Amino acid sequence: MVKIIAAVLLLCLILRGQKTDSPYPSMAPLDQYLISDRDVEIALARSAAPKSISDNAEVMILQRQGYKTAVKGTNGFVCMVERSWSAGFDDPAFWNPKIRGPLCLNQPAVRTYLPMTIARTRLALAGKSATQMMEAINSALDKKELPALEAGAMCYMMSKQGFLDDHAGHWHPHLMFWAERTEPKSWGAGLAGSPMLAGEEIKGRLTVFMVPVAKWSDGTPDSGYEK
Repeated sequence: MVKIIAAVLLLCLILRGQKTDSPYPSMAPLDQYLISDRDVEIALARSAAPKSISDNAEVMILQRQGYKTAVKGTNGFVCMVERSWSAGFDDPAFWNPKIRGPLCLNQPAVRTYLPMTIARTRLALAGKSATQMMEAINSALDKKELPALEAGAMCYMMSKQGFLDDHAGHWHPHLMFWAERTEPKSWGAGLAGSPMLAGEEIKGRLTVFMVPVAKWSDGTPDSGYEK
């Protein structure tokens, strides 16, 4: 049921925001984050959204030097598989090498959220700590070296094959929306009966909103979803 789904993810977000001992205190060897088969990563990235979107999207894959375009697109979307360092900077799973988060970004997100993902990845591959990464990203935003988030930035995360957390696994198909310096309650997130959830991706700066949906990207129903 949606209410149960919402409660479970909200608990995960609360736990993630707490300072706890993490089984992943630092970055693992890079090979553990990489997917050796290029075609496997492309297929996983495309699984984030329905084929009507992902078939014509650009696809980026993670290589030793960072994300590189593997397939050119025609519809303005970009599909990729995020790794653990795209989570909140105080997330206990920030360096979890098992995390694979397939997503397909729309054009506003490509223009203004994707550059943050690219920058985070560059910093992670350079051996920076989560704290150093947070400071660098905040500094780049303050200096306008990274673009301000554009209104309407969102992505599809509807893959059955993703692995988002040691506890949640692939969780449930959902849409994500980003907003700068926005109170979750202003969108109704977390309120009784609301399907919307929210969490801080960059503390005090960037809020991510999540809305579970009924079907996976291949059109099959999510067994845990009820209207």
